Amino acid sequence: MSVQLIANIVIGLALVGFLAYRQATWRYLDPARIWRGPLVMAVIGVVVLAQTKATITTTDIVFLGIEALISVGVGLAMGTMTRFRTVSTPDDKGRTIQSRTGWYGAGLWFVLIAVRVGLDVVGGNMGAHLLSSTGAILLMLAINRAARALVIDQRIPGRTRGMMVR
Repeated sequence: MSVQLIANIVIGLALVGFLAYRQATWRYLDPARIWRGPLVMAVIGVVVLAQTKATITTTDIVFLGIEALISVGVGLAMGTMTRFRTVSTPDDKGRTIQSRTGWYGAGLWFVLIAVRVGLDVVGGNMGAHLLSSTGAILLMLAINRAARALVIDQRIPGRTRGMMVR
């Protein structure tokens, strides 16, 4: 097992654990913040992928495409599962809407990870080695989070024409 693989596993598990916990607990909703995470992960993922010296093959592209489609599907499901509630006491930023996906949404993370590991094993055996890179992992997480954010952004209670109603 390489150091990069171990680092990827540790980073991935820590990030998934953190995101699963956040999805299972009620948190104040900040419409701008739901887009910040995917944007940061996507930028870092693209930068890391751009620095990859490995040759990108057609097999890499096919497996990345499959993984991207699965990431989008799981993200859309997570966004649809998201529940909202209005609390009477606003936080320090004046927000009163809270959201959470719940434990089923957190469970989808583990499904996504299992599918990803499976694709990595199959793809690795077929010559797709880009799947196990940190950049590809971050890009797929960013795609998942962006799909989730897209659905949530459209479902925020009290929103009309892109503006929060106060």
